[in-house]
Amino acid sequence: MSPRNAGGPLPASFTILPERGLVYVHYSGFVTIGDTRDAIADYLRHPASRPGQMQLVDLSDVTGFEDDIVELIKLQAGKADLFRPADGIQTLLVYYAPHDEGFAMAKLILRSWQGVTSVMATIQRHEAEALDILGQPERRMHDLLSAAG
Repeated sequence: MSPRNAGGPLPASFTILPERGLVYVHYSGFVTIGDTRDAIADYLRHPASRPGQMQLVDLSDVTGFEDDIVELIKLQAGKADLFRPADGIQTLLVYYAPHDEGFAMAKLILRSWQGVTSVMATIQRHEAEALDILGQPERRMHDLLSAAG
């Protein structure tokens, strides 16, 4: 944890729901590219991480984000390699962004996925729609996490 996050929630965290083939990723506050890089490294080390796990990226608590396009492209290039497994598995990414700041962040990220055929990504403004795309019966993120935990 960096000193600026001492005592507070991490800007990027995740919960793997292995029985659903789903990873819930939560961003909060001001998000840096380093925050995302750290979360990805933690995910890759996690024993329950698997290729092709669907990703539900919750941007509802984002208040701002680092928009260094050069660093974002570097990060996304590395992520594209991660989401391009040799066996042709596709990954579904759903960005839940009900507010303008998170929506702007999601649009920037979505552009960086262009041309990566192993990733299908979308942005949703409503929880129920985001969960529905992922085939989840719950209508709220809280209910999803409670049911899985």
